[in-house]
Amino acid sequence: MPSPQPEAPGADSPRAIDVSVSGSAGRVPQPQESASEWRWWQRGVIYEVYPRSFQDSNGDGVGDLRGIRQRLPYLAWLGVDIVWIPPVYPSPMADFGYDVIDPTAIDPLFGTLEDMDALIADAHQLGLKVIIDFVPNHTSDQCPWFIESRSGRDNPKRDWYIWHDPAPDGGPPTNWFSHLGGRAWTLDKASGQYYMHSFLPEQPDLNWRNNEVQEAVLQQLRFWLDRGVDGFRMDALMHLFKDANFHNNPPNPDYDPKVHGEHEQLMPRFTLDQAEVQVVIARMRALLDQYDGDRMMLGELYLPLEALIAYYGADGKGVQLPTNSLLILQPWKIDSIRTAILEVERLVPQFAWPNWSFGNHDKQRLATRLGQDQVRLAAMLLLTLRGTPIMYYGDEIGMHDVPVAPENIRDPFEKRVPNKGFGRDPERSPMRWDASPKAGFTTAEPWLPMGDDVASVNVASAQADPGSLLNLYHHLLALRREEPALNIGRFEAVDAPPTVLAYLREHHGRRLLVALNFGTTPVRFKYPDLQGASVLLGSHTHERPQADGWQQEGVLLPAFGGEIIALAG
Repeated sequence: MPSPQPEAPGADSPRAIDVSVSGSAGRVPQPQESASEWRWWQRGVIYEVYPRSFQDSNGDGVGDLRGIRQRLPYLAWLGVDIVWIPPVYPSPMADFGYDVIDPTAIDPLFGTLEDMDALIADAHQLGLKVIIDFVPNHTSDQCPWFIESRSGRDNPKRDWYIWHDPAPDGGPPTNWFSHLGGRAWTLDKASGQYYMHSFLPEQPDLNWRNNEVQEAVLQQLRFWLDRGVDGFRMDALMHLFKDANFHNNPPNPDYDPKVHGEHEQLMPRFTLDQAEVQVVIARMRALLDQYDGDRMMLGELYLPLEALIAYYGADGKGVQLPTNSLLILQPWKIDSIRTAILEVERLVPQFAWPNWSFGNHDKQRLATRLGQDQVRLAAMLLLTLRGTPIMYYGDEIGMHDVPVAPENIRDPFEKRVPNKGFGRDPERSPMRWDASPKAGFTTAEPWLPMGDDVASVNVASAQADPGSLLNLYHHLLALRREEPALNIGRFEAVDAPPTVLAYLREHHGRRLLVALNFGTTPVRFKYPDLQGASVLLGSHTHERPQADGWQQEGVLLPAFGGEIIALAG
Protein backbone atom coordinates (compact mmCIF):
# COMPACT_ATOMS: atom_id res chain seq x y z
CA MET A 1 0.00 0.00 0.00
CA PRO A 2 1.34 3.48 -0.76
CA SER A 3 2.70 5.48 2.11
CA PRO A 4 4.54 8.77 2.64
CA GLN A 5 8.22 8.09 3.14
CA PRO A 6 10.63 10.20 5.20
CA GLU A 7 13.31 12.05 3.32
CA ALA A 8 16.94 11.00 3.63
CA PRO A 9 17.80 11.01 7.34
CA GLY A 10 20.08 13.60 8.82
CA ALA A 11 21.47 12.85 12.25
CA ASP A 12 22.33 16.47 13.05
CA SER A 13 19.21 18.28 11.90
CA PRO A 14 16.12 16.07 11.81
CA ARG A 15 13.06 17.35 10.01
CA ALA A 16 9.67 16.99 11.68
CA ILE A 17 6.98 15.33 9.59
CA ASP A 18 3.66 16.36 11.08
CA VAL A 19 1.05 13.72 10.34
CA SER A 20 -0.75 14.27 13.60
CA VAL A 21 -4.46 13.81 13.99
CA SER A 22 -6.59 13.55 17.08
CA GLY A 23 -10.05 12.58 18.08
CA SER A 24 -12.41 9.93 19.39
CA ALA A 25 -15.06 7.84 17.70
CA GLY A 26 -18.22 9.92 17.48
CA ARG A 27 -16.70 13.03 19.01
CA VAL A 28 -13.46 14.95 18.62
CA PRO A 29 -11.89 16.12 21.91
CA GLN A 30 -10.30 19.51 21.51
CA PRO A 31 -6.57 20.08 22.12
CA GLN A 32 -7.21 22.16 25.23
CA GLU A 33 -9.22 19.42 26.92
CA SER A 34 -7.75 17.37 29.75
CA ALA A 35 -7.13 13.63 29.65
CA SER A 36 -10.37 13.06 31.56
CA GLU A 37 -12.33 14.20 28.50
CA TRP A 38 -11.06 11.22 26.51
CA ARG A 39 -12.66 7.78 26.56
CA TRP A 40 -11.39 5.06 28.87
CA TRP A 41 -10.74 2.82 25.89
CA GLN A 42 -8.56 5.54 24.35
CA ARG A 43 -6.48 6.23 27.45
CA GLY A 44 -6.23 2.62 28.59
CA VAL A 45 -4.27 -0.51 27.68
CA ILE A 46 -6.06 -3.78 26.84
CA TYR A 47 -4.67 -7.09 28.17
CA GLU A 48 -5.93 -10.39 26.76
CA VAL A 49 -6.34 -13.16 29.32
CA TYR A 50 -6.75 -16.57 27.65
CA PRO A 51 -9.04 -18.25 30.24
CA ARG A 52 -7.80 -21.83 29.86
CA SER A 53 -4.21 -20.74 30.42
CA PHE A 54 -4.16 -17.91 32.96
CA GLN A 55 -4.83 -19.49 36.36
CA ASP A 56 -6.38 -22.77 37.49
CA SER A 57 -8.21 -22.38 40.80
CA ASN A 58 -9.68 -25.88 41.24
CA GLY A 59 -6.84 -28.22 40.31
CA ASP A 60 -8.16 -29.62 37.04
CA GLY A 61 -5.31 -28.30 34.90
CA VAL A 62 -7.46 -25.72 33.10
CA GLY A 63 -7.69 -22.03 33.91
CA ASP A 64 -11.01 -20.60 35.05
CA LEU A 65 -12.86 -17.46 36.12
CA ARG A 66 -11.93 -17.74 39.79
CA GLY A 67 -8.32 -18.05 38.70
CA ILE A 68 -8.56 -14.85 36.66
CA ARG A 69 -10.20 -13.16 39.62
CA GLN A 70 -7.33 -14.23 41.89
CA ARG A 71 -4.82 -12.62 39.53
CA LEU A 72 -6.59 -9.28 39.05
CA PRO A 73 -4.30 -7.59 41.62
CA TYR A 74 -1.33 -8.56 39.44
CA LEU A 75 -2.94 -6.86 36.43
CA ALA A 76 -3.60 -3.76 38.51
CA TRP A 77 0.04 -3.77 39.64
CA LEU A 78 1.27 -4.27 36.08
CA GLY A 79 -0.62 -1.16 35.05
CA VAL A 80 -3.04 -2.33 32.38
CA ASP A 81 -6.56 -0.92 32.35
CA ILE A 82 -8.82 -3.31 30.44
CA VAL A 83 -9.12 -7.09 30.76
CA TRP A 84 -10.23 -8.93 27.61
CA ILE A 85 -11.60 -12.41 28.31
CA PRO A 86 -12.11 -14.83 25.39
CA PRO A 87 -15.20 -17.12 25.42
CA VAL A 88 -16.15 -18.92 28.62
CA TYR A 89 -19.66 -19.90 27.47
CA PRO A 90 -21.06 -23.46 27.41
CA SER A 91 -19.36 -25.24 24.52
CA PRO A 92 -18.38 -28.70 23.26
CA MET A 93 -14.91 -27.12 22.87
CA ALA A 94 -14.47 -28.19 19.25
CA ASP A 95 -12.71 -24.84 18.83
CA PHE A 96 -12.00 -24.22 22.53
CA GLY A 97 -15.01 -22.05 23.26
CA TYR A 98 -15.56 -20.33 19.94
CA ASP A 99 -18.26 -22.93 19.21
CA VAL A 100 -20.92 -21.56 21.56
CA ILE A 101 -24.04 -23.35 22.76
CA ASP A 102 -25.43 -20.51 24.88
CA PRO A 103 -23.73 -17.08 25.06
CA THR A 104 -25.79 -16.10 28.11
CA ALA A 105 -24.32 -18.75 30.41
CA ILE A 106 -20.94 -19.98 31.67
CA ASP A 107 -19.42 -23.38 30.96
CA PRO A 108 -18.91 -25.33 34.22
CA LEU A 109 -15.28 -25.82 33.16
CA PHE A 110 -14.77 -22.12 33.85
CA GLY A 111 -17.23 -21.58 36.71
CA THR A 112 -20.64 -19.96 37.02
CA LEU A 113 -22.44 -16.73 36.21
CA GLU A 114 -21.90 -15.75 39.82
CA ASP A 115 -18.15 -16.20 39.30
CA MET A 116 -18.29 -13.88 36.31
CA ASP A 117 -20.32 -11.32 38.26
CA ALA A 118 -17.76 -11.43 41.07
CA LEU A 119 -14.89 -11.07 38.61
CA ILE A 120 -16.48 -8.00 37.02
CA ALA A 121 -17.17 -6.47 40.44
CA ASP A 122 -13.60 -7.08 41.65
CA ALA A 123 -12.14 -5.70 38.45
CA HIS A 124 -14.20 -2.54 38.72
CA GLN A 125 -13.15 -2.17 42.35
CA LEU A 126 -9.52 -2.23 41.18
CA GLY A 127 -10.20 0.30 38.44
CA LEU A 128 -10.11 -2.28 35.67
CA LYS A 129 -12.62 -2.51 32.82
CA VAL A 130 -13.81 -5.89 31.51
CA ILE A 131 -14.56 -6.74 27.88
CA ILE A 132 -15.63 -10.22 26.85
CA ASP A 133 -15.41 -12.09 23.59
CA PHE A 134 -18.71 -12.37 21.74
CA VAL A 135 -19.15 -14.69 18.74
CA PRO A 136 -21.83 -13.28 16.41
CA ASN A 137 -20.90 -15.10 13.19
CA HIS A 138 -21.66 -18.68 14.20
CA THR A 139 -22.80 -21.02 16.96
CA SER A 140 -22.04 -24.57 17.98
CA ASP A 141 -23.83 -27.27 16.03
CA GLN A 142 -25.19 -28.25 19.46
CA CYS A 143 -26.79 -24.84 19.98
CA PRO A 144 -30.60 -25.23 20.36
CA TRP A 145 -31.06 -22.83 17.45
CA PHE A 146 -29.13 -25.08 15.07
CA ILE A 147 -30.70 -28.26 16.39
CA GLU A 148 -34.08 -26.78 15.45
CA SER A 149 -32.77 -25.43 12.15
CA ARG A 150 -31.50 -28.80 10.95
CA SER A 151 -34.59 -30.68 12.16
CA GLY A 152 -36.41 -30.00 8.90
CA ARG A 153 -36.75 -27.62 5.98
CA ASP A 154 -40.03 -26.32 7.31
CA ASN A 155 -38.75 -25.50 10.81
CA PRO A 156 -39.23 -21.81 11.75
CA LYS A 157 -35.51 -21.54 12.49
CA ARG A 158 -34.39 -23.11 9.23
CA ASP A 159 -33.55 -19.68 7.83
CA TRP A 160 -31.55 -18.73 10.94
CA TYR A 161 -28.57 -20.48 9.31
CA ILE A 162 -27.24 -20.58 5.74
CA TRP A 163 -28.67 -23.58 3.89
CA HIS A 164 -28.42 -24.31 0.18
CA ASP A 165 -29.27 -27.06 -2.26
CA PRO A 166 -26.35 -29.04 -3.72
CA ALA A 167 -24.68 -28.05 -6.98
CA PRO A 168 -25.95 -29.86 -10.09
CA ASP A 169 -23.29 -32.55 -9.56
CA GLY A 170 -24.48 -33.09 -5.98
CA GLY A 171 -21.44 -31.39 -4.48
CA PRO A 172 -21.14 -28.18 -2.41
CA PRO A 173 -23.12 -25.19 -3.70
CA THR A 174 -20.05 -22.97 -4.12
CA ASN A 175 -16.27 -23.26 -4.11
CA TRP A 176 -15.97 -21.52 -0.70
CA PHE A 177 -13.45 -22.86 1.79
CA SER A 178 -13.42 -22.99 5.59
CA HIS A 179 -10.69 -20.96 7.29
CA LEU A 180 -9.76 -24.00 9.37
CA GLY A 181 -9.34 -26.39 6.47
CA GLY A 182 -11.70 -28.12 4.06
CA ARG A 183 -14.81 -26.88 2.30
CA ALA A 184 -17.13 -24.35 3.90
CA TRP A 185 -20.15 -26.60 3.24
CA THR A 186 -21.28 -29.76 5.04
CA LEU A 187 -24.07 -31.97 3.71
CA ASP A 188 -26.99 -32.70 6.03
CA LYS A 189 -28.08 -36.05 4.69
CA ALA A 190 -31.48 -35.97 6.38
CA SER A 191 -32.61 -32.86 4.49
CA GLY A 192 -30.42 -33.18 1.42
CA GLN A 193 -29.09 -29.62 1.81
CA TYR A 194 -25.71 -28.19 2.73
CA TYR A 195 -25.11 -25.76 5.59
CA MET A 196 -22.34 -23.19 5.48
CA HIS A 197 -19.55 -22.77 8.06
CA SER A 198 -16.68 -20.30 7.81
CA PHE A 199 -14.71 -22.38 10.30
CA LEU A 200 -15.30 -25.93 11.58
CA PRO A 201 -18.35 -28.01 10.55
CA GLU A 202 -19.22 -27.84 14.25
CA GLN A 203 -19.53 -24.03 13.87
CA PRO A 204 -22.44 -23.33 11.48
CA ASP A 205 -22.76 -19.71 10.35
CA LEU A 206 -25.81 -17.69 11.30
CA ASN A 207 -27.86 -16.04 8.56
CA TRP A 208 -27.54 -12.36 9.38
CA ARG A 209 -29.99 -11.45 6.61
CA ASN A 210 -32.70 -12.81 8.89
CA ASN A 211 -33.99 -10.00 11.10
CA GLU A 212 -35.01 -12.48 13.82
CA VAL A 213 -31.36 -13.51 14.09
CA GLN A 214 -30.31 -9.91 14.46
CA GLU A 215 -32.86 -9.31 17.21
CA ALA A 216 -31.92 -12.50 19.05
CA VAL A 217 -28.20 -11.65 19.03
CA LEU A 218 -28.87 -8.08 20.19
CA GLN A 219 -30.81 -9.54 23.10
CA GLN A 220 -27.77 -11.64 24.02
CA LEU A 221 -25.64 -8.50 24.04
CA ARG A 222 -28.17 -6.82 26.31
CA PHE A 223 -27.83 -9.71 28.76
CA TRP A 224 -24.15 -8.94 29.30
CA LEU A 225 -24.50 -5.17 29.19
CA ASP A 226 -27.08 -5.46 31.97
CA ARG A 227 -24.58 -7.51 33.99
CA GLY A 228 -22.00 -4.74 33.78
CA VAL A 229 -19.49 -5.73 31.12
CA ASP A 230 -17.78 -2.69 29.66
CA GLY A 231 -17.66 -3.93 26.11
CA PHE A 232 -17.14 -6.76 23.65
CA ARG A 233 -14.42 -8.09 21.45
CA MET A 234 -16.45 -9.08 18.39
CA ASP A 235 -15.06 -12.30 16.93
CA ALA A 236 -14.89 -12.83 13.15
CA LEU A 237 -16.78 -9.60 12.50
CA MET A 238 -15.86 -9.41 8.82
CA HIS A 239 -17.49 -12.83 8.22
CA LEU A 240 -21.08 -11.93 9.17
CA PHE A 241 -22.46 -11.60 5.64
CA LYS A 242 -21.85 -13.70 2.55
CA ASP A 243 -22.88 -12.97 -1.01
CA ALA A 244 -26.66 -13.30 -1.29
CA ASN A 245 -26.34 -14.79 -4.79
CA PHE A 246 -23.72 -17.38 -3.77
CA HIS A 247 -21.12 -16.50 -6.37
CA ASN A 248 -17.92 -18.51 -6.46
CA ASN A 249 -14.82 -16.82 -5.12
CA PRO A 250 -12.15 -16.02 -7.74
CA PRO A 251 -8.73 -17.71 -7.67
CA ASN A 252 -5.84 -16.11 -5.81
CA PRO A 253 -2.95 -15.62 -8.27
CA ASP A 254 -0.44 -15.45 -5.38
CA TYR A 255 -1.45 -18.73 -3.77
CA ASP A 256 1.45 -20.95 -2.71
CA PRO A 257 0.32 -24.34 -1.30
CA LYS A 258 3.62 -24.69 0.54
CA VAL A 259 2.97 -21.73 2.82
CA HIS A 260 -0.70 -20.79 2.51
CA GLY A 261 -3.77 -22.35 4.01
CA GLU A 262 -6.18 -24.17 1.74
CA HIS A 263 -8.72 -21.34 1.89
CA GLU A 264 -6.13 -18.88 0.59
CA GLN A 265 -6.22 -20.38 -2.90
CA LEU A 266 -9.29 -18.20 -3.43
CA MET A 267 -9.82 -14.46 -2.99
CA PRO A 268 -12.62 -14.03 -0.39
CA ARG A 269 -14.55 -11.53 -2.50
CA PHE A 270 -17.96 -13.01 -1.75
CA THR A 271 -17.41 -14.36 1.76
CA LEU A 272 -15.71 -11.54 3.67
CA ASP A 273 -16.23 -7.84 4.30
CA GLN A 274 -19.61 -7.54 2.59
CA ALA A 275 -21.18 -4.08 2.68
CA GLU A 276 -24.23 -5.21 4.69
CA VAL A 277 -22.14 -5.78 7.79
CA GLN A 278 -21.96 -2.04 8.38
CA VAL A 279 -25.73 -1.87 8.92
CA VAL A 280 -25.57 -4.57 11.59
CA ILE A 281 -22.59 -2.92 13.30
CA ALA A 282 -24.55 0.32 13.47
CA ARG A 283 -27.36 -1.56 15.25
CA MET A 284 -24.91 -3.06 17.73
CA ARG A 285 -23.33 0.33 18.37
CA ALA A 286 -26.73 1.96 18.86
CA LEU A 287 -27.48 -0.65 21.53
CA LEU A 288 -24.19 0.00 23.32
CA ASP A 289 -24.83 3.73 23.25
CA GLN A 290 -28.05 3.20 25.22
CA TYR A 291 -25.96 2.24 28.25
CA ASP A 292 -23.97 4.52 30.51
CA GLY A 293 -20.25 4.09 31.04
CA ASP A 294 -19.31 4.45 27.37
CA ARG A 295 -19.56 0.76 26.41
CA MET A 296 -17.36 -0.22 23.48
CA MET A 297 -16.56 -2.75 20.77
CA LEU A 298 -13.20 -4.15 19.72
CA GLY A 299 -13.63 -5.82 16.33
CA GLU A 300 -11.55 -8.77 15.07
CA LEU A 301 -10.74 -7.67 11.52
CA TYR A 302 -7.80 -8.99 9.52
CA LEU A 303 -8.25 -6.57 6.65
CA PRO A 304 -6.09 -4.16 4.64
CA LEU A 305 -6.02 -0.79 6.35
CA GLU A 306 -8.12 0.90 3.67
CA ALA A 307 -10.93 -1.63 4.23
CA LEU A 308 -10.51 -1.58 8.00
CA ILE A 309 -11.25 2.14 8.16
CA ALA A 310 -14.87 1.57 7.08
CA TYR A 311 -15.57 -0.26 10.33
CA TYR A 312 -15.26 2.95 12.34
CA GLY A 313 -18.50 3.99 10.63
CA ALA A 314 -18.94 6.98 8.38
CA ASP A 315 -19.74 9.25 11.34
CA GLY A 316 -17.78 7.37 14.00
CA LYS A 317 -20.79 5.32 15.02
CA GLY A 318 -19.33 1.96 14.16
CA VAL A 319 -16.72 -0.14 15.96
CA GLN A 320 -14.68 2.06 18.29
CA LEU A 321 -11.55 -0.09 17.87
CA PRO A 322 -11.38 -2.15 14.65
CA THR A 323 -8.29 -4.25 15.32
CA ASN A 324 -5.22 -3.11 13.46
CA SER A 325 -2.95 -6.11 12.84
CA LEU A 326 -0.16 -4.37 10.95
CA LEU A 327 2.44 -4.96 13.66
CA ILE A 328 1.52 -8.66 13.62
CA LEU A 329 1.53 -9.13 9.87
CA GLN A 330 4.26 -6.71 8.74
CA PRO A 331 7.91 -7.83 8.58
CA TRP A 332 9.83 -6.71 11.67
CA LYS A 333 11.98 -4.23 9.77
CA ILE A 334 12.26 -0.53 10.43
CA ASP A 335 11.07 0.49 6.95
CA SER A 336 7.98 -1.72 7.19
CA ILE A 337 7.18 -0.55 10.71
CA ARG A 338 7.66 3.12 9.82
CA THR A 339 5.47 2.74 6.75
CA ALA A 340 2.73 1.05 8.77
CA ILE A 341 2.73 3.77 11.43
CA LEU A 342 2.62 6.62 8.93
CA GLU A 343 -0.11 4.86 6.97
CA VAL A 344 -2.28 4.54 10.08
CA GLU A 345 -1.69 8.18 10.97
CA ARG A 346 -2.60 9.21 7.43
CA LEU A 347 -5.72 7.09 6.97
CA VAL A 348 -7.43 6.86 10.36
CA PRO A 349 -10.16 9.56 10.28
CA GLN A 350 -10.00 12.52 12.62
CA PHE A 351 -13.06 11.28 14.52
CA ALA A 352 -11.51 7.81 15.03
CA TRP A 353 -8.84 6.32 17.29
CA PRO A 354 -6.06 3.86 16.32
CA ASN A 355 -5.06 0.66 18.10
CA TRP A 356 -1.97 -1.54 18.00
CA SER A 357 -1.06 -5.10 18.95
CA PHE A 358 1.75 -7.61 18.52
CA GLY A 359 -0.19 -10.82 19.04
CA ASN A 360 -3.13 -12.77 20.43
CA HIS A 361 -4.28 -16.34 21.03
CA ASP A 362 -4.22 -17.09 17.28
CA LYS A 363 -0.76 -15.77 16.41
CA GLN A 364 2.84 -16.68 17.13
CA ARG A 365 4.15 -15.14 20.34
CA LEU A 366 6.14 -11.94 20.21
CA ALA A 367 9.33 -13.41 21.71
CA THR A 368 9.26 -16.30 19.22
CA ARG A 369 8.65 -14.06 16.24
CA LEU A 370 11.21 -11.36 17.10
CA GLY A 371 13.65 -13.10 19.41
CA GLN A 372 14.37 -12.29 23.05
CA ASP A 373 16.87 -9.57 22.12
CA GLN A 374 14.14 -7.41 20.56
CA VAL A 375 11.21 -7.74 22.97
CA ARG A 376 12.24 -4.59 24.89
CA LEU A 377 12.23 -2.58 21.68
CA ALA A 378 8.77 -3.95 20.86
CA ALA A 379 7.47 -2.99 24.32
CA MET A 380 8.75 0.56 23.90
CA LEU A 381 7.08 0.83 20.50
CA LEU A 382 3.72 -0.63 21.48
CA LEU A 383 3.27 1.55 24.55
CA THR A 384 4.36 4.85 23.01
CA LEU A 385 2.44 4.93 19.72
CA ARG A 386 -0.74 6.98 19.42
CA GLY A 387 -3.65 4.63 19.95
CA THR A 388 -4.85 1.90 22.28
CA PRO A 389 -2.27 -0.87 22.88
CA ILE A 390 -3.46 -4.47 23.09
CA MET A 391 -1.20 -6.86 25.02
CA TYR A 392 -1.27 -10.66 25.14
CA TYR A 393 -0.78 -12.40 28.46
CA GLY A 394 2.77 -13.52 29.15
CA ASP A 395 4.43 -11.24 26.60
CA GLU A 396 5.40 -9.00 29.49
CA ILE A 397 7.67 -11.73 30.88
CA GLY A 398 9.01 -12.85 27.52
CA MET A 399 7.04 -16.08 27.14
CA HIS A 400 7.70 -17.87 23.87
CA ASP A 401 5.80 -20.50 21.89
CA VAL A 402 5.97 -23.88 23.61
CA PRO A 403 6.27 -26.88 21.24
CA VAL A 404 3.58 -29.54 21.55
CA ALA A 405 4.31 -33.17 20.73
CA PRO A 406 2.17 -34.57 17.87
CA GLU A 407 0.30 -36.92 20.18
CA ASN A 408 -0.63 -34.01 22.49
CA ILE A 409 -1.92 -31.56 19.87
CA ARG A 410 -5.21 -30.00 20.94
CA ASP A 411 -5.87 -27.37 18.25
CA PRO A 412 -8.30 -28.46 15.50
CA PHE A 413 -6.57 -26.21 12.97
CA GLU A 414 -3.32 -28.17 13.30
CA LYS A 415 -5.21 -31.45 13.14
CA ARG A 416 -7.07 -30.47 9.97
CA VAL A 417 -4.11 -28.75 8.27
CA PRO A 418 -1.02 -30.45 9.74
CA ASN A 419 2.65 -29.58 9.41
CA LYS A 420 2.21 -26.05 8.04
CA GLY A 421 2.75 -24.17 11.26
CA PHE A 422 -0.87 -23.08 11.61
CA GLY A 423 -1.36 -24.75 14.99
CA ARG A 424 -2.26 -22.35 17.80
CA ASP A 425 -1.38 -24.52 20.80
CA PRO A 426 2.19 -23.16 21.18
CA GLU A 427 1.06 -19.57 21.88
CA ARG A 428 -1.59 -20.72 24.36
CA SER A 429 0.68 -22.38 26.93
CA PRO A 430 -0.14 -21.65 30.61
CA MET A 431 1.02 -18.48 32.32
CA ARG A 432 4.16 -18.82 34.45
CA TRP A 433 3.65 -17.31 37.91
CA ASP A 434 6.64 -18.76 39.75
CA ALA A 435 9.61 -21.09 39.33
CA SER A 436 7.86 -24.25 40.55
CA PRO A 437 7.49 -27.13 38.05
CA LYS A 438 3.88 -26.20 37.31
CA ALA A 439 4.64 -22.49 37.57
CA GLY A 440 1.94 -21.70 40.12
CA PHE A 441 -0.64 -22.17 37.37
CA THR A 442 -2.10 -25.46 38.60
CA THR A 443 -1.60 -28.35 41.00
CA ALA A 444 -2.57 -30.86 38.30
CA GLU A 445 -1.22 -31.73 34.87
CA PRO A 446 -1.69 -28.55 32.80
CA TRP A 447 -3.87 -28.79 29.71
CA LEU A 448 -0.88 -27.73 27.57
CA PRO A 449 2.84 -28.12 28.36
CA MET A 450 4.46 -25.36 30.43
CA GLY A 451 7.78 -25.22 28.60
CA ASP A 452 11.27 -26.06 29.81
CA ASP A 453 12.33 -22.58 30.97
CA VAL A 454 9.75 -22.00 33.70
CA ALA A 455 12.47 -21.56 36.32
CA SER A 456 13.89 -18.54 34.51
CA VAL A 457 10.82 -17.06 32.79
CA ASN A 458 8.10 -16.38 35.36
CA VAL A 459 6.41 -13.48 37.13
CA ALA A 460 7.93 -13.96 40.58
CA SER A 461 11.51 -14.00 39.33
CA ALA A 462 10.89 -11.06 37.00
CA GLN A 463 9.25 -8.94 39.69
CA ALA A 464 12.31 -9.44 41.91
CA ASP A 465 14.69 -8.30 39.14
CA PRO A 466 14.68 -4.48 38.74
CA GLY A 467 16.07 -4.83 35.22
CA SER A 468 13.60 -7.44 33.96
CA LEU A 469 11.37 -7.13 30.93
CA LEU A 470 8.37 -7.29 33.27
CA ASN A 471 9.57 -4.28 35.23
CA LEU A 472 10.17 -2.42 31.98
CA TYR A 473 6.51 -3.03 31.07
CA HIS A 474 5.49 -1.97 34.58
CA HIS A 475 7.41 1.32 34.29
CA LEU A 476 6.25 1.93 30.70
CA LEU A 477 2.62 1.43 31.68
CA ALA A 478 3.02 3.72 34.69
CA LEU A 479 4.64 6.41 32.54
CA ARG A 480 1.94 6.07 29.89
CA ARG A 481 -0.73 6.58 32.55
CA GLU A 482 1.08 9.57 34.08
CA GLU A 483 1.83 11.32 30.79
CA PRO A 484 -1.16 12.46 28.72
CA ALA A 485 1.32 13.10 25.91
CA LEU A 486 1.84 9.33 25.67
CA ASN A 487 -1.74 8.13 26.04
CA ILE A 488 -3.69 10.79 24.11
CA GLY A 489 -1.09 13.18 22.68
CA ARG A 490 -0.64 13.93 19.02
CA PHE A 491 1.96 12.09 16.95
CA GLU A 492 4.70 13.72 14.89
CA ALA A 493 7.28 11.65 13.03
CA VAL A 494 10.88 12.86 13.09
CA ASP A 495 13.75 12.12 10.71
CA ALA A 496 16.48 10.03 12.25
CA PRO A 497 19.49 7.84 11.31
CA PRO A 498 18.68 4.81 9.12
CA THR A 499 18.25 2.35 11.99
CA VAL A 500 16.30 4.72 14.24
CA LEU A 501 12.55 5.28 14.41
CA ALA A 502 11.85 8.58 16.17
CA TYR A 503 8.70 10.54 16.88
CA LEU A 504 7.27 13.18 19.17
CA ARG A 505 4.21 12.78 21.37
CA GLU A 506 2.77 16.10 22.57
CA HIS A 507 -0.10 17.31 24.73
CA HIS A 508 -0.65 20.79 26.16
CA GLY A 509 2.93 21.76 25.32
CA ARG A 510 4.45 18.71 27.01
CA ARG A 511 6.74 17.15 24.38
CA LEU A 512 8.14 13.65 24.66
CA LEU A 513 10.68 12.36 22.16
CA VAL A 514 10.66 8.60 21.54
CA ALA A 515 13.76 7.23 19.82
CA LEU A 516 14.00 3.50 19.01
CA ASN A 517 17.05 1.80 17.53
CA PHE A 518 16.28 -1.21 15.33
CA GLY A 519 19.98 -1.71 14.64
CA THR A 520 22.35 -4.36 15.95
CA THR A 521 24.83 -1.79 17.29
CA PRO A 522 24.41 1.30 19.50
CA VAL A 523 23.83 4.59 17.72
CA ARG A 524 23.94 8.20 18.86
CA PHE A 525 20.92 10.28 17.89
CA LYS A 526 21.22 14.06 17.85
CA TYR A 527 18.14 16.22 18.15
CA PRO A 528 18.22 20.03 18.19
CA ASP A 529 16.01 20.47 21.27
CA LEU A 530 17.90 18.27 23.74
CA GLN A 531 19.23 21.19 25.79
CA GLY A 532 17.57 20.88 29.19
CA ALA A 533 15.96 17.56 28.22
CA SER A 534 15.75 14.61 30.59
CA VAL A 535 15.49 10.88 30.05
CA LEU A 536 12.23 9.54 31.50
CA LEU A 537 12.74 5.86 30.71
CA GLY A 538 15.01 3.69 28.63
CA SER A 539 14.68 0.13 27.42
CA HIS A 540 18.06 -0.73 28.99
CA THR A 541 18.44 2.06 31.54
CA HIS A 542 19.43 -0.51 34.16
CA GLU A 543 22.45 -1.40 32.00
CA ARG A 544 23.52 1.87 30.40
CA PRO A 545 22.35 5.20 31.84
CA GLN A 546 23.09 8.26 29.71
CA ALA A 547 26.50 9.77 30.45
CA ASP A 548 26.86 13.42 31.48
CA GLY A 549 26.71 15.82 28.56
CA TRP A 550 24.47 13.66 26.40
CA GLN A 551 22.25 16.67 25.63
CA GLN A 552 25.10 18.12 23.56
CA GLU A 553 26.42 14.88 22.10
CA GLY A 554 23.06 13.26 21.42
CA VAL A 555 21.23 10.43 23.10
CA LEU A 556 22.98 7.05 22.95
CA LEU A 557 20.55 4.35 21.90
CA PRO A 558 21.49 0.74 22.66
CA ALA A 559 21.16 -1.99 20.07
CA PHE A 560 17.49 -3.02 19.82
CA GLY A 561 16.56 -0.42 22.41
CA GLY A 562 15.30 3.07 22.91
CA GLU A 563 14.72 6.08 25.14
CA ILE A 564 11.79 8.29 26.08
CA ILE A 565 12.97 11.86 26.58
CA ALA A 566 11.10 14.85 27.98
CA LEU A 567 12.07 17.97 26.03
CA ALA A 568 12.43 21.25 27.86
CA GLY A 569 9.88 24.02 27.40
